[in-house]
Amino acid sequence: MSEATVGQFLRDTAERFPERPAVVSREQRIRWTWREFAQEVDVLAAGLLALGIEKGDRVGIWSPNRVEWLLTQFATARIGALLVNINPAYRLAELEYALNKVGCKAIIAAERFKTSMFWRCFRSWRRNWPHRRQANCTRRACLSCAT
Repeated sequence: MSEATVGQFLRDTAERFPERPAVVSREQRIRWTWREFAQEVDVLAAGLLALGIEKGDRVGIWSPNRVEWLLTQFATARIGALLVNINPAYRLAELEYALNKVGCKAIIAAERFKTSMFWRCFRSWRRNWPHRRQANCTRRACLSCAT
């Protein structure tokens, strides 16, 4: 059993095995070494911090199994935020209920899943909340739901 945090585990593994494969996504055509993966996590973590996400804040992930999901898991752990998994099969009403129930400060979503167009759906829901703002977290889109 280890006392290390997830962030420490990632940092230690990237230092010990920098050139070994860490992430392989055939569907997305991504192959990252531990060093590359740790760098991507750091970039996303910095983007979340720039949005004002702090330790203890909840960040939703509305996505099927993709590299972005893995990055979000490690980036939120790195900064001490709580990852909230949102079922990718949810429709708008279910998403709204889940976000309101858990109090997500931000959501990271895939562009689409099967026939669901996540961003289009989220943007239409978000229009009712004019105090919300969109921000660019690294190369991936991220929505801040902070009030």
